[in-house]
Amino acid sequence: MIRGQNTEAIAAATERSWEDWLAVLDDAGAADRPHAAIAELAASRMPEGLENPGWWAQGVAIGYEQHHGLRLPGQRSDGTFHASASRTVARPADEAMEDWCRLADAREDFDGAAAEEPPTTSRTARRLHWRVRLDDGTRAAVSAEGVGDGERTRLAVDHERLGSPADVERWKQFWKARLAEL
Repeated sequence: MIRGQNTEAIAAATERSWEDWLAVLDDAGAADRPHAAIAELAASRMPEGLENPGWWAQGVAIGYEQHHGLRLPGQRSDGTFHASASRTVARPADEAMEDWCRLADAREDFDGAAAEEPPTTSRTARRLHWRVRLDDGTRAAVSAEGVGDGERTRLAVDHERLGSPADVERWKQFWKARLAEL
């Protein structure tokens, strides 16, 4: 397994071993191409009838990039990283988001980074969202979605535009600690 990419699942779904994927993409010169071109190469070699071939092609491209050291685990195609954390709480989504907003509003900063402007909230039919842009150039978002009978809620944090794997670990710990406060 390449971190984040289960090569056994890719092989089973695409009917091509991971070693074959590496050889096919190497022969096509993928190591010298950007992510989108590698994904296109992989997509063009997916078997007929495969459900969601674009998704599998992305997985192949990311795994290939990680295998060849072109991308670190967790790194996005633009070179940045993201951190995530989640927790399920025993209350409806509206209440859970209200609790999150109270907790976030009470903070002057987020692990040393201040909000550039007040956080925003929004909702869709399934989820509630809280978003903030931080003065370190990163963005964080929390989503709340009811689980099961609606008396439990999964809160998920996604923090984007991080600069390094060390930043990922730092922010994961920060967000896990904040979620634990709920």
